[in-house]
Amino acid sequence: MTRCRKFAGFSEDPRRTTRTFLSVPMRDCHRELTSWAEAAGAETRIDAAGNFRAFYAATEPDAPRLLIGSHLDTVPDAGAFDGVLGVVLGIALIENLRGKRLPFGIEVVGFSEEEGVRFNTPFIGSRALVGRLDEAMLALQDANGISVRAAIEAFGMNPNEIPDARLQGGELGYVEFHIEQGPVLEELRLPLGVVEGLAGQSKMGFTFFGRANHAGTTPMHLRRDALAGAEEWIVAVEREGHRVPGLVATVGAVDAKPGATNVIAGEAHLTLDVRHGSDDVRTTAVETLIRHAEQIAARRGLSLQHRTMLSQPAVEMDSHLVGRIEEAIRKAGCEPHRMVSGAGHDAMILAEKVPAAMIFVRTPGGISHSPEETVNVEDVEKAIEAGTRLLNLLATSPVLQSRRTQRA
Repeated sequence: MTRCRKFAGFSEDPRRTTRTFLSVPMRDCHRELTSWAEAAGAETRIDAAGNFRAFYAATEPDAPRLLIGSHLDTVPDAGAFDGVLGVVLGIALIENLRGKRLPFGIEVVGFSEEEGVRFNTPFIGSRALVGRLDEAMLALQDANGISVRAAIEAFGMNPNEIPDARLQGGELGYVEFHIEQGPVLEELRLPLGVVEGLAGQSKMGFTFFGRANHAGTTPMHLRRDALAGAEEWIVAVEREGHRVPGLVATVGAVDAKPGATNVIAGEAHLTLDVRHGSDDVRTTAVETLIRHAEQIAARRGLSLQHRTMLSQPAVEMDSHLVGRIEEAIRKAGCEPHRMVSGAGHDAMILAEKVPAAMIFVRTPGGISHSPEETVNVEDVEKAIEAGTRLLNLLATSPVLQSRRTQRA
Protein backbone atom coordinates (compact mmCIF):
# COMPACT_ATOMS: atom_id res chain seq x y z
CA MET A 1 0.00 0.00 0.00
CA THR A 2 2.95 2.31 0.66
CA ARG A 3 4.28 1.52 -2.79
CA CYS A 4 0.90 2.31 -4.36
CA ARG A 5 0.76 5.64 -2.56
CA LYS A 6 4.26 6.43 -3.79
CA PHE A 7 3.03 5.86 -7.33
CA ALA A 8 0.24 8.37 -6.72
CA GLY A 9 2.97 11.02 -6.52
CA PHE A 10 4.13 10.20 -10.05
CA SER A 11 1.75 12.58 -11.76
CA GLU A 12 1.47 15.06 -14.61
CA ASP A 13 -0.34 17.40 -12.22
CA PRO A 14 1.41 18.26 -8.91
CA ARG A 15 -1.98 18.86 -7.25
CA ARG A 16 -3.61 15.56 -8.11
CA THR A 17 -2.81 12.11 -9.51
CA THR A 18 -3.07 12.07 -13.29
CA ARG A 19 -0.91 9.71 -15.34
CA THR A 20 -1.77 9.06 -18.97
CA PHE A 21 -0.25 6.93 -21.72
CA LEU A 22 3.55 7.33 -21.83
CA SER A 23 3.54 10.64 -20.00
CA VAL A 24 6.77 11.66 -18.25
CA PRO A 25 5.78 10.25 -14.80
CA MET A 26 5.40 6.82 -16.37
CA ARG A 27 9.21 6.67 -16.39
CA ASP A 28 9.16 6.99 -12.60
CA CYS A 29 6.75 4.05 -12.43
CA HIS A 30 9.02 1.94 -14.61
CA ARG A 31 12.07 2.86 -12.51
CA GLU A 32 10.45 1.85 -9.23
CA LEU A 33 8.96 -1.36 -10.62
CA THR A 34 12.30 -2.32 -12.17
CA SER A 35 14.06 -1.87 -8.84
CA TRP A 36 11.52 -3.97 -6.89
CA ALA A 37 11.19 -6.71 -9.49
CA GLU A 38 14.92 -7.19 -10.11
CA ALA A 39 15.56 -7.33 -6.37
CA ALA A 40 13.03 -10.19 -6.26
CA GLY A 41 14.90 -12.11 -8.98
CA ALA A 42 13.00 -11.06 -12.11
CA GLU A 43 14.31 -9.80 -15.44
CA THR A 44 12.66 -6.60 -16.66
CA ARG A 45 12.06 -4.73 -19.90
CA ILE A 46 9.77 -2.10 -21.41
CA ASP A 47 8.16 -3.33 -24.63
CA ALA A 48 7.50 -1.16 -27.69
CA ALA A 49 3.95 -0.34 -26.52
CA GLY A 50 5.30 1.02 -23.25
CA ASN A 51 4.25 -1.95 -21.12
CA PHE A 52 6.41 -2.85 -18.14
CA ARG A 53 7.34 -6.57 -18.24
CA ALA A 54 9.01 -8.50 -15.40
CA PHE A 55 9.79 -12.20 -15.91
CA TYR A 56 10.52 -14.61 -13.06
CA ALA A 57 11.91 -17.81 -14.52
CA ALA A 58 10.59 -21.34 -13.92
CA THR A 59 12.45 -24.48 -12.93
CA GLU A 60 12.96 -25.27 -16.62
CA PRO A 61 13.93 -22.74 -19.31
CA ASP A 62 11.24 -23.80 -21.80
CA ALA A 63 8.37 -23.85 -19.28
CA PRO A 64 5.17 -21.89 -20.00
CA ARG A 65 4.39 -18.72 -18.08
CA LEU A 66 1.54 -17.31 -16.03
CA LEU A 67 0.76 -13.63 -16.59
CA ILE A 68 -0.18 -11.40 -13.65
CA GLY A 69 -0.90 -7.75 -14.22
CA SER A 70 -3.00 -4.62 -14.45
CA HIS A 71 -2.56 -1.05 -15.70
CA LEU A 72 -0.30 1.83 -14.67
CA ASP A 73 -2.22 4.76 -16.17
CA THR A 74 -4.95 6.66 -14.33
CA VAL A 75 -7.98 8.84 -14.89
CA PRO A 76 -7.59 12.55 -14.04
CA ASP A 77 -7.64 13.21 -10.28
CA ALA A 78 -7.33 9.51 -9.52
CA GLY A 79 -6.91 7.43 -6.41
CA ALA A 80 -3.79 5.49 -5.46
CA PHE A 81 -4.92 1.90 -6.05
CA ASP A 82 -6.91 1.53 -9.28
CA GLY A 83 -4.74 -0.52 -11.64
CA VAL A 84 -1.38 -0.12 -9.93
CA LEU A 85 -2.38 -2.31 -6.96
CA GLY A 86 -2.63 -5.29 -9.32
CA VAL A 87 0.89 -4.69 -10.65
CA VAL A 88 2.43 -4.22 -7.21
CA LEU A 89 0.64 -7.35 -5.94
CA GLY A 90 2.18 -9.33 -8.79
CA ILE A 91 5.66 -8.30 -7.71
CA ALA A 92 4.75 -9.00 -4.08
CA LEU A 93 3.87 -12.57 -5.05
CA ILE A 94 7.29 -13.02 -6.69
CA GLU A 95 8.93 -11.59 -3.57
CA ASN A 96 6.93 -14.04 -1.47
CA LEU A 97 8.49 -16.97 -3.34
CA ARG A 98 11.89 -15.97 -1.90
CA GLY A 99 13.76 -17.51 -4.80
CA LYS A 100 11.62 -20.66 -5.06
CA ARG A 101 11.01 -21.71 -8.67
CA LEU A 102 7.74 -23.12 -9.97
CA PRO A 103 6.99 -25.39 -12.96
CA PHE A 104 5.91 -22.25 -14.80
CA GLY A 105 7.38 -18.80 -15.14
CA ILE A 106 5.61 -15.69 -13.88
CA GLU A 107 5.42 -12.55 -15.99
CA VAL A 108 4.14 -9.42 -14.28
CA VAL A 109 2.78 -6.85 -16.74
CA GLY A 110 2.16 -3.18 -16.00
CA PHE A 111 0.05 -2.07 -18.95
CA SER A 112 0.87 1.36 -20.33
CA GLU A 113 -2.75 2.30 -20.96
CA GLU A 114 -6.19 1.03 -20.01
CA GLU A 115 -8.32 4.05 -19.13
CA GLY A 116 -8.56 5.61 -22.59
CA VAL A 117 -7.90 9.14 -21.33
CA ARG A 118 -5.19 10.51 -23.63
CA PHE A 119 -6.38 9.09 -26.96
CA ASN A 120 -10.04 8.46 -26.07
CA THR A 121 -9.44 4.75 -26.77
CA PRO A 122 -8.84 2.22 -23.99
CA PHE A 123 -6.62 -0.86 -23.69
CA ILE A 124 -3.71 0.32 -25.85
CA GLY A 125 -1.28 -1.66 -23.69
CA SER A 126 -3.12 -4.97 -23.58
CA ARG A 127 -4.10 -4.74 -27.25
CA ALA A 128 -0.38 -4.93 -28.07
CA LEU A 129 -0.11 -8.31 -26.32
CA VAL A 130 -2.94 -9.83 -28.38
CA GLY A 131 -1.80 -8.30 -31.68
CA ARG A 132 -4.48 -5.62 -31.98
CA LEU A 133 -2.37 -2.46 -31.76
CA ASP A 134 -2.65 -1.77 -35.48
CA GLU A 135 -1.84 1.13 -37.80
CA ALA A 136 -5.27 2.71 -37.34
CA MET A 137 -4.75 2.86 -33.59
CA LEU A 138 -1.18 4.11 -33.95
CA ALA A 139 -2.55 7.00 -36.00
CA LEU A 140 -4.97 8.18 -33.29
CA GLN A 141 -4.17 11.67 -32.00
CA ASP A 142 -4.49 13.28 -28.58
CA ALA A 143 -5.77 16.80 -27.90
CA ASN A 144 -2.39 18.23 -28.89
CA GLY A 145 -2.29 16.45 -32.23
CA ILE A 146 0.30 13.89 -31.09
CA SER A 147 -0.32 10.41 -32.46
CA VAL A 148 0.08 7.14 -30.55
CA ARG A 149 3.01 6.35 -32.84
CA ALA A 150 4.67 9.69 -32.08
CA ALA A 151 4.09 9.25 -28.34
CA ILE A 152 5.82 5.86 -28.46
CA GLU A 153 8.76 7.33 -30.37
CA ALA A 154 9.02 10.28 -27.97
CA PHE A 155 9.22 7.82 -25.07
CA GLY A 156 12.24 6.21 -26.75
CA MET A 157 10.68 3.07 -28.24
CA ASN A 158 10.36 1.86 -31.82
CA PRO A 159 6.75 1.30 -32.98
CA ASN A 160 8.03 -1.15 -35.60
CA GLU A 161 8.93 -3.49 -32.72
CA ILE A 162 5.36 -3.67 -31.40
CA PRO A 163 4.93 -7.22 -32.82
CA ASP A 164 7.65 -8.31 -30.35
CA ALA A 165 5.29 -7.38 -27.50
CA ARG A 166 2.82 -10.11 -28.48
CA LEU A 167 2.24 -13.17 -26.34
CA GLN A 168 4.55 -16.02 -27.24
CA GLY A 169 1.85 -18.69 -27.31
CA GLY A 170 1.21 -21.47 -24.81
CA GLU A 171 0.73 -19.15 -21.85
CA LEU A 172 -1.04 -20.83 -18.93
CA GLY A 173 -3.28 -17.86 -18.33
CA TYR A 174 -3.67 -14.33 -17.07
CA VAL A 175 -4.68 -13.33 -13.53
CA GLU A 176 -5.56 -9.74 -12.67
CA PHE A 177 -5.92 -8.38 -9.15
CA HIS A 178 -8.00 -5.19 -9.08
CA ILE A 179 -9.99 -3.16 -6.61
CA GLU A 180 -13.70 -3.84 -7.04
CA GLN A 181 -14.59 -0.19 -7.70
CA GLY A 182 -18.03 -0.88 -6.28
CA PRO A 183 -19.87 -1.57 -3.00
CA VAL A 184 -20.84 -5.27 -3.34
CA LEU A 185 -18.01 -6.88 -1.35
CA GLU A 186 -18.28 -4.28 1.39
CA GLU A 187 -22.02 -4.91 1.68
CA LEU A 188 -21.32 -8.65 1.94
CA ARG A 189 -18.46 -8.00 4.41
CA LEU A 190 -16.04 -10.00 2.25
CA PRO A 191 -12.44 -9.00 1.46
CA LEU A 192 -12.09 -10.75 -1.91
CA GLY A 193 -14.29 -11.57 -4.88
CA VAL A 194 -13.95 -13.91 -7.86
CA VAL A 195 -14.82 -12.36 -11.21
CA GLU A 196 -16.55 -14.94 -13.41
CA GLY A 197 -17.35 -12.54 -16.24
CA LEU A 198 -17.09 -8.97 -17.45
CA ALA A 199 -20.20 -7.15 -18.58
CA GLY A 200 -20.63 -6.19 -22.19
CA GLN A 201 -20.70 -2.46 -22.91
CA SER A 202 -22.52 -0.25 -25.40
CA LYS A 203 -21.45 3.38 -25.72
CA MET A 204 -23.47 5.67 -27.96
CA GLY A 205 -23.94 9.30 -28.85
CA PHE A 206 -27.41 10.85 -29.24
CA THR A 207 -28.37 14.28 -30.59
CA PHE A 208 -31.84 15.82 -30.33
CA PHE A 209 -32.43 18.63 -32.85
CA GLY A 210 -35.08 21.28 -32.24
CA ARG A 211 -35.20 24.99 -32.96
CA ALA A 212 -33.29 27.65 -31.08
CA ASN A 213 -35.42 30.66 -30.16
CA HIS A 214 -35.81 33.48 -27.67
CA ALA A 215 -36.60 32.20 -24.17
CA GLY A 216 -38.68 35.22 -23.24
CA THR A 217 -40.86 35.64 -26.32
CA THR A 218 -41.60 32.07 -27.43
CA PRO A 219 -44.77 30.60 -25.80
CA MET A 220 -44.36 27.19 -24.22
CA HIS A 221 -46.74 25.44 -26.63
CA LEU A 222 -44.80 26.70 -29.67
CA ARG A 223 -41.38 25.55 -28.54
CA ARG A 224 -39.23 22.79 -30.05
CA ASP A 225 -36.85 22.50 -27.12
CA ALA A 226 -34.11 19.94 -27.82
CA LEU A 227 -32.91 19.94 -24.21
CA ALA A 228 -36.39 19.31 -22.82
CA GLY A 229 -36.70 16.28 -25.10
CA ALA A 230 -33.28 15.08 -23.97
CA GLU A 231 -34.27 15.49 -20.32
CA GLU A 232 -37.38 13.39 -20.81
CA TRP A 233 -35.27 10.68 -22.43
CA ILE A 234 -32.72 10.76 -19.59
CA VAL A 235 -35.52 9.84 -17.18
CA ALA A 236 -36.52 6.99 -19.53
CA VAL A 237 -32.91 5.72 -19.45
CA GLU A 238 -32.89 5.71 -15.66
CA ARG A 239 -36.28 3.96 -15.58
CA GLU A 240 -35.03 1.21 -17.93
CA GLY A 241 -31.96 0.69 -15.75
CA HIS A 242 -34.21 0.11 -12.75
CA ARG A 243 -36.62 -2.11 -14.66
CA VAL A 244 -34.14 -4.68 -16.03
CA PRO A 245 -32.31 -6.75 -13.37
CA GLY A 246 -28.53 -6.38 -13.57
CA LEU A 247 -28.67 -3.58 -16.15
CA VAL A 248 -26.88 -0.27 -15.66
CA ALA A 249 -27.72 2.59 -18.02
CA THR A 250 -26.15 6.02 -17.77
CA VAL A 251 -26.28 9.35 -19.55
CA GLY A 252 -22.93 10.73 -18.49
CA ALA A 253 -22.53 13.87 -20.60
CA VAL A 254 -24.98 16.49 -21.88
CA ASP A 255 -24.11 19.46 -24.09
CA ALA A 256 -26.87 21.92 -25.02
CA LYS A 257 -26.39 24.43 -27.83
CA PRO A 258 -26.22 27.35 -28.17
CA GLY A 259 -25.89 27.14 -24.39
CA ALA A 260 -27.16 30.59 -23.41
CA THR A 261 -29.47 31.26 -20.48
CA ASN A 262 -31.98 33.18 -22.59
CA VAL A 263 -32.05 30.87 -25.62
CA ILE A 264 -34.13 27.71 -26.07
CA ALA A 265 -31.74 24.89 -26.92
CA GLY A 266 -31.72 23.99 -30.59
CA GLU A 267 -29.47 20.98 -30.09
CA ALA A 268 -28.76 18.61 -27.22
CA HIS A 269 -25.90 16.13 -27.43
CA LEU A 270 -25.80 13.20 -24.98
CA THR A 271 -23.80 10.07 -24.30
CA LEU A 272 -25.30 6.70 -23.37
CA ASP A 273 -23.49 3.91 -21.52
CA VAL A 274 -25.30 0.55 -21.15
CA ARG A 275 -23.80 -2.55 -19.51
CA HIS A 276 -24.97 -6.07 -18.65
CA GLY A 277 -23.48 -9.53 -18.25
CA SER A 278 -25.74 -10.82 -21.05
CA ASP A 279 -25.21 -9.43 -24.54
CA ASP A 280 -28.81 -10.25 -25.47
CA VAL A 281 -30.18 -8.27 -22.52
CA ARG A 282 -27.85 -5.37 -23.24
CA THR A 283 -28.72 -5.28 -26.94
CA THR A 284 -32.45 -5.39 -26.20
CA ALA A 285 -32.09 -2.54 -23.70
CA VAL A 286 -30.21 -0.40 -26.22
CA GLU A 287 -32.91 -1.02 -28.84
CA THR A 288 -35.58 -0.07 -26.31
CA LEU A 289 -33.81 3.17 -25.42
CA ILE A 290 -33.38 4.10 -29.09
CA ARG A 291 -37.10 3.53 -29.58
CA HIS A 292 -37.91 5.72 -26.56
CA ALA A 293 -35.72 8.49 -27.97
CA GLU A 294 -37.42 8.28 -31.35
CA GLN A 295 -40.88 8.41 -29.79
CA ILE A 296 -40.01 11.40 -27.60
CA ALA A 297 -38.50 13.26 -30.56
CA ALA A 298 -41.55 12.58 -32.75
CA ARG A 299 -44.01 13.70 -30.09
CA ARG A 300 -42.11 16.94 -29.46
CA GLY A 301 -41.47 17.81 -33.11
CA LEU A 302 -37.74 17.13 -32.83
CA SER A 303 -35.39 15.14 -35.01
CA LEU A 304 -32.89 12.60 -33.72
CA GLN A 305 -29.52 11.18 -34.66
CA HIS A 306 -27.60 8.44 -32.88
CA ARG A 307 -24.34 6.59 -33.42
CA THR A 308 -22.55 3.65 -31.81
CA MET A 309 -19.10 4.41 -30.43
CA LEU A 310 -18.42 1.03 -28.79
CA SER A 311 -20.08 -2.35 -28.63
CA GLN A 312 -17.93 -4.60 -26.45
CA PRO A 313 -19.28 -8.14 -25.96
CA ALA A 314 -19.45 -9.66 -22.50
CA VAL A 315 -16.47 -11.84 -21.63
CA GLU A 316 -16.52 -15.03 -19.57
CA MET A 317 -13.52 -15.81 -17.41
CA ASP A 318 -11.79 -19.20 -17.65
CA SER A 319 -13.69 -21.75 -15.54
CA HIS A 320 -10.55 -23.60 -14.41
CA LEU A 321 -8.82 -20.44 -13.20
CA VAL A 322 -12.02 -19.22 -11.54
CA GLY A 323 -12.31 -22.53 -9.69
CA ARG A 324 -8.71 -22.46 -8.52
CA ILE A 325 -9.09 -18.86 -7.36
CA GLU A 326 -12.13 -19.83 -5.30
CA GLU A 327 -10.13 -22.64 -3.73
CA ALA A 328 -7.20 -20.34 -3.01
CA ILE A 329 -9.43 -17.75 -1.35
CA ARG A 330 -10.97 -20.44 0.85
CA LYS A 331 -7.51 -21.69 1.84
CA ALA A 332 -6.71 -18.10 2.83
CA GLY A 333 -9.62 -18.25 5.29
CA CYS A 334 -12.14 -16.21 3.29
CA GLU A 335 -15.47 -16.98 1.67
CA PRO A 336 -15.21 -16.34 -2.09
CA HIS A 337 -18.01 -14.49 -3.84
CA ARG A 338 -18.55 -14.90 -7.58
CA MET A 339 -19.49 -11.72 -9.39
CA VAL A 340 -19.67 -10.01 -12.76
CA SER A 341 -17.56 -6.91 -13.27
CA GLY A 342 -19.48 -3.93 -14.60
CA ALA A 343 -16.22 -2.13 -15.42
CA GLY A 344 -13.93 -2.99 -18.30
CA HIS A 345 -10.48 -4.41 -17.51
CA ASP A 346 -7.40 -5.62 -19.38
CA ALA A 347 -8.56 -9.17 -18.61
CA MET A 348 -11.30 -8.85 -21.23
CA ILE A 349 -8.63 -8.18 -23.88
CA LEU A 350 -6.22 -10.91 -22.74
CA ALA A 351 -9.13 -13.40 -22.67
CA GLU A 352 -9.10 -13.28 -26.48
CA LYS A 353 -5.84 -15.25 -26.47
CA VAL A 354 -5.31 -16.87 -23.06
CA PRO A 355 -7.41 -18.24 -20.18
CA ALA A 356 -8.10 -15.23 -17.94
CA ALA A 357 -9.57 -14.56 -14.51
CA MET A 358 -9.74 -11.75 -11.97
CA ILE A 359 -9.64 -11.30 -8.22
CA PHE A 360 -11.42 -8.27 -6.76
CA VAL A 361 -10.23 -6.59 -3.57
CA ARG A 362 -12.89 -4.86 -1.48
CA THR A 363 -13.20 -1.10 -2.07
CA PRO A 364 -14.27 0.75 1.11
CA GLY A 365 -17.32 2.88 0.36
CA GLY A 366 -17.29 1.58 -3.20
CA ILE A 367 -15.28 4.71 -4.08
CA SER A 368 -12.94 4.67 -7.08
CA HIS A 369 -11.62 7.10 -9.69
CA SER A 370 -11.33 9.56 -6.81
CA PRO A 371 -8.60 10.70 -4.40
CA GLU A 372 -10.77 9.15 -1.65
CA GLU A 373 -10.25 5.67 -3.13
CA THR A 374 -8.59 3.28 -0.66
CA VAL A 375 -8.25 -0.36 0.40
CA ASN A 376 -8.00 -2.12 3.77
CA VAL A 377 -4.55 -3.36 4.74
CA GLU A 378 -6.09 -6.64 5.96
CA ASP A 379 -7.72 -7.18 2.56
CA VAL A 380 -4.44 -6.62 0.73
CA GLU A 381 -2.80 -9.10 3.09
CA LYS A 382 -5.51 -11.65 2.22
CA ALA A 383 -4.99 -10.95 -1.49
CA ILE A 384 -1.29 -11.76 -1.19
CA GLU A 385 -2.05 -14.93 0.78
CA ALA A 386 -4.70 -16.05 -1.71
CA GLY A 387 -2.38 -15.26 -4.63
CA THR A 388 0.43 -17.30 -3.09
CA ARG A 389 -1.91 -20.23 -2.53
CA LEU A 390 -3.14 -19.90 -6.11
CA LEU A 391 0.41 -20.24 -7.44
CA ASN A 392 0.87 -23.42 -5.38
CA LEU A 393 -2.45 -24.84 -6.61
CA LEU A 394 -1.57 -24.17 -10.24
CA ALA A 395 1.84 -25.78 -9.76
CA THR A 396 0.15 -29.13 -9.08
CA SER A 397 -2.93 -28.70 -11.25
CA PRO A 398 -3.72 -31.59 -13.64
CA VAL A 399 -5.11 -29.03 -16.07
CA LEU A 400 -1.81 -27.19 -15.83
CA GLN A 401 0.07 -30.36 -16.72
CA SER A 402 -2.27 -30.90 -19.66
CA ARG A 403 -1.67 -27.40 -20.95
CA ARG A 404 2.07 -27.91 -20.61
CA THR A 405 1.83 -31.10 -22.65
CA GLN A 406 -0.23 -29.35 -25.32
CA ARG A 407 2.34 -26.57 -25.53
CA ALA A 408 5.18 -29.08 -25.89
